[in-house]
Amino acid sequence: MESTRNSLAYFDNHWPTNKGAWFPGEAVRYREMSLFDDFRDKSWMDLLIYGIRGTMPQPEVSRLMEQIWIICTSYPDPRLWNNRVAALAGTTRSTGALALGVATAVSEASIYGRRPDIIGCEFLISTCDQVAAGGELDVIVMEYLKKHRSIPGFGRPIISRDERIEPLLAVARELELDRGDHLALVKRIEDVLDRKRMRMKANISSYCAALLADLGFSPREFYNTVLLSFTGGIMPCYLDAVEKPEGVFFPLSCSKIQYQGAGIRRLENVKK
Repeated sequence: MESTRNSLAYFDNHWPTNKGAWFPGEAVRYREMSLFDDFRDKSWMDLLIYGIRGTMPQPEVSRLMEQIWIICTSYPDPRLWNNRVAALAGTTRSTGALALGVATAVSEASIYGRRPDIIGCEFLISTCDQVAAGGELDVIVMEYLKKHRSIPGFGRPIISRDERIEPLLAVARELELDRGDHLALVKRIEDVLDRKRMRMKANISSYCAALLADLGFSPREFYNTVLLSFTGGIMPCYLDAVEKPEGVFFPLSCSKIQYQGAGIRRLENVKK
């Protein structure tokens, strides 16, 4: 029976791909380009975006993406959840690879991490399309909020003001990438929430999603491109813990624990 492209038999000793291949001793194809010849004047960010999207980005797009990595997620502070995991790996003398891997994995947080990126980007694209088709923004926003109880990319734990927004928008203005419909929509949604007395300001995730949606990135492309962006903050936290004595990262003495459970219990001798 002839195998189909969806069957295991079709892939038996066979892996068709348009993503690239290594030809030992000769060359490496990276999608449709030569890794050795066509990327001599390209940046690593050019390579990453091309590998994900299949099209070579314009210099200003790579520059914006690089600044998103730097401004938005490169915080070398071990109090942040993913950096803390890397520091714990360092204080236990685990390897850098394990520290980076597990810290990146926990970056897929539900509230503030990579997971809301896709949902937030989908929301902005869908809302922009609905408004363009004549939909009322107030109605769209409030119906979404009623159904989901939150709006991805709006609101921030700990503090409402997001210090990353203005530096990122300054870069976008400098690169003349701040004039898209999705970016304008973020402010309009924020105005709706203000009028409804919802204390939900747009956070950096909304602005990143909007900027990239205006550049034609799909939600999945956005997610894949920023997937490793926390590494700039993760590695310093790991190294900081490695350079200190083993096991001393954020200790908590017993005297600081306010225990409110059962009192001290003594085991009675039980005679058989």
